[in-house]
Amino acid sequence: MSDNPKIFPKLVVGLWSADALVRMRAADATEKVTREHPEFLRPYKQKLLGLMSEAREQELRWHLAVMIPRLLLNARERQIAISSLNRYLDDRSSIVKTFALQGLADLAQNEPRILPRVVEILREATRNGTPAMKARSRKLLTRLERI
Repeated sequence: MSDNPKIFPKLVVGLWSADALVRMRAADATEKVTREHPEFLRPYKQKLLGLMSEAREQELRWHLAVMIPRLLLNARERQIAISSLNRYLDDRSSIVKTFALQGLADLAQNEPRILPRVVEILREATRNGTPAMKARSRKLLTRLERI
């Protein structure tokens, strides 16, 4: 995939497929590719922010939670992402909640204004979250406390 970025648009289209399995696999592949190439997401920023707000499937939610912070967001877009991530913290899925914490921490690294609130959320998760949330929050707090 990273050798052929022309395929990426077809992968992104899969996020809106009528087939749930295709959506899930497209989300997984898109997230993995953009770890190394976050710039591939740039043309899809508005659509992805919309999908983040609308997505109901946990597989889409947890991948979007870590992909969206890879984008260069203006203040309004960042607020949309933060609102969605905060809603994800109420999801019934532990993995969605865990990746929402990750997404919030990733956004806080580049937005000092939200850092105190994100640290507060992470500290709460270390006390009352699922085991996965507690472990991830401890790691994220260690990283954010260096900022």
